[in-house]
Amino acid sequence: MDARNGEVIHARNHDTRLHPASLTKMMTLYIAFEAVKHGEVGLDTKFKVSRRATRTECVCLGLREGQTISLRYLIRAAALRSANDAAVVIAEGISGSVEAFAERMTRTARAMGMNNSTFKNPHGLTQAGHMSTARDMTILGRQLFFDYPQYFNIFSRRSDFAGVANVPNTNRRFLDAYQGANGIKTGYTRAAGFNLTASAQRGSKHIITTMFGGSSTAARNARVAELMDLGFSRAKSRVAVRPPATPAYQGRATLVAEKPRNGDDDPNAGAKTIRIVTAVRTSLRPRARPAPQVPEEVLVAVVEGVDLSVSQTAEELTLTELAPEELDISPPPRPEAVAEAIDLSVAEAAGFGIADPADLDALEDADAAAMDLAEAEAAAQPEESAEEIPVFLAEAAPLPEPDPAPEAAATRVAEASEPVQTEAILLETAPLAEATAPAPLIVAQNEGPPADMLWTGAPESFLPGATDSALDMNVDLDVTVAPPVIEESGIILTRSEATDEEFHTAVIAESFHAPATQIISRVSTSDDARLWGISLGAFNSRHDAERSLITVKMAEAQALSSGISRIRQTSGRFEASFAGLTEGEADRACARLSARGMDCSVARP
Repeated sequence: MDARNGEVIHARNHDTRLHPASLTKMMTLYIAFEAVKHGEVGLDTKFKVSRRATRTECVCLGLREGQTISLRYLIRAAALRSANDAAVVIAEGISGSVEAFAERMTRTARAMGMNNSTFKNPHGLTQAGHMSTARDMTILGRQLFFDYPQYFNIFSRRSDFAGVANVPNTNRRFLDAYQGANGIKTGYTRAAGFNLTASAQRGSKHIITTMFGGSSTAARNARVAELMDLGFSRAKSRVAVRPPATPAYQGRATLVAEKPRNGDDDPNAGAKTIRIVTAVRTSLRPRARPAPQVPEEVLVAVVEGVDLSVSQTAEELTLTELAPEELDISPPPRPEAVAEAIDLSVAEAAGFGIADPADLDALEDADAAAMDLAEAEAAAQPEESAEEIPVFLAEAAPLPEPDPAPEAAATRVAEASEPVQTEAILLETAPLAEATAPAPLIVAQNEGPPADMLWTGAPESFLPGATDSALDMNVDLDVTVAPPVIEESGIILTRSEATDEEFHTAVIAESFHAPATQIISRVSTSDDARLWGISLGAFNSRHDAERSLITVKMAEAQALSSGISRIRQTSGRFEASFAGLTEGEADRACARLSARGMDCSVARP
């Protein structure tokens, strides 16, 4: 039979009922595996040896009455040594008696498709009615292979320990003589002759063969080898594997219905087997938790509130009910509110205060003159690139001993020809990215009281910002550049610190230059301490050298993390090495590689 799909390749008298002898133990072992699978017993379950087991005829394991032994060892003894007493202990331990176990064997055989087999005992000694066929035993061998592959290797062992002693395999001659043989079971009685169910695999092919009635062990093995060769020669190389269906479980959980009493069915019919399906067909949702009980007073209040809301109409709504406070609408704050909302603590710390509206009115006339002056200065200056965007600031000087500011960057300083009193209004700065020419601040000069500086926009930070570059002109200016105003909030800040002394108007331009980008491509070996390296030897090809570098790098990733791998071709060979190491790193890496059995030498500078 082709074990892959169950196709019969050759058969003769395959349905003739004969004595199976110890081939019976294949069914005994199948039920033992089934009992372990379904949790009836475990491999380490201790079975007690009965007097009936010790009085079993023929081949035995040598068990004593009252002795306990694990099922694991009983399986090995029955499969390899074909011990009859071990088979009886298995039957009594699983089903309670030999007769009950034999009935279960027959039920399992019917469920498996072995229609011509009837079992009366678990060991196969000759007994009336204990019969089977070559076809049924081949089906049983295939079923063992597919249903319990984790145990099938037992049949190919030459010997194993069975709790009492090591037991040899009765089939070891065929296993040693035939290529690809991996089991299964031998059998012999005087009534049955020499029987064998064998399994062998070669490549993708798997053949199972059964022979009944051999005249000797040698003749049986020779005939089975011929049948195996016939099977391998006729079997197709590529066949879809179709495992057999696992027979229905015939264990203790099987429920047997009583005979019907209403006369509808045949009263002479045997008991029926009822199989319970416990699989859940639908997903059961958990019950919802009970909702908390709401007091009756709360429910009454809710009902009254709903009735009151429904009874009101649109005509009953007044303007008071539609006020912004009722509708949760916040109108825009007034300027006074904005001034109060903004934290001016930073500006006050810098010396600024809220501008008087009267002073702003007085500066309106000076605004036009300041714009004319700024346009004139812009026209007089040469056109500059978009990258240098100056910011003009008019300041009254000298100031009363301020703290020296950091070095400020400046590109141009303009001084007034006559000492005048100046007032400056800082309005708004142009965006840096869009400016193509200097974007001056509006500066107005007029006669009046000491200089006042007014800022509009009220930025988040009123503290002066320092610059990093030095002045280009040889002029000492205690000038603080105000930060650019991003948004105009409607608040004007003033600062009055000028004196009646001579004033100078300073115009400062800042240039913005991005620092040059430095790119590091690899580890530098210019350090005097990193002139050491290690050599892995010369190789015949670049591929071998690269492979050696990768292997060493993976083995000693930590020791060679700072090294640089190199391949140098000299005289037709490729030398693999690591450079850029310190002397300690090179010695340590080479010592670790030598301990691993790799070739390594330290390359000195």
